[in-house]
Amino acid sequence: MWQLGLSITRRLAQADKKAVGRRYFASEAELKKTVLYDFHVANGGKMVPFAGWSMPIQYKDSIMESTVNCRQNGSLFDVSHMCGFSLKGKDCVPFLEKLVIADVAALAPGTGTLTVFTNEKGGAIDDSVITKVTDDHMYIVVNAGCRDKDLAHIEAHMKSFKAKGGDVSWHIHDERSLLALQVNFVFLSLSLLLLFSFFFSSLDLLLCLDIHELLQN
Repeated sequence: MWQLGLSITRRLAQADKKAVGRRYFASEAELKKTVLYDFHVANGGKMVPFAGWSMPIQYKDSIMESTVNCRQNGSLFDVSHMCGFSLKGKDCVPFLEKLVIADVAALAPGTGTLTVFTNEKGGAIDDSVITKVTDDHMYIVVNAGCRDKDLAHIEAHMKSFKAKGGDVSWHIHDERSLLALQVNFVFLSLSLLLLFSFFFSSLDLLLCLDIHELLQN
């Protein structure tokens, strides 16, 4: 029985590799590319299909070397395949609270939280990161693989919300790229300062300065 199970496992693994290969080559020409695609290739990035994008899964160094470097120093990740969009309007917070399980109103400007979009039965649709830029501006990031269903869900609820007089609009930031910086605690304050000042405004810059002062103390 053990040998039979081992044989079946090997056959399934070989079949899965062939299927993945077929999917890769069949859709390679249609894959989207981030603005850093040429950089990834030039630096030896192993590009693989992920949620309709060509993304680097590994570079010339080993996975262990990359992991150790990230933990000891820091790593910058290209996550431009993820979908970021803004909600604006005086009712954007109550609108978003109808869609996610988070106390959005309680968030201070310049802060965010991990949350989940739910359906009418309370089931999870997708997880998400939301940031309150101001009281009338929310920035949300959803997963690339769930982009279409997430946006369709939000759009359907937005039409209903606006039909009842709600003030909310949105913009999908396909014109932007998105980077994620994971760093050692020593570099945390500088990392936050650079990222927030780049993506947001002076409001978030002041928040980062407060964090920097907190870390110094």
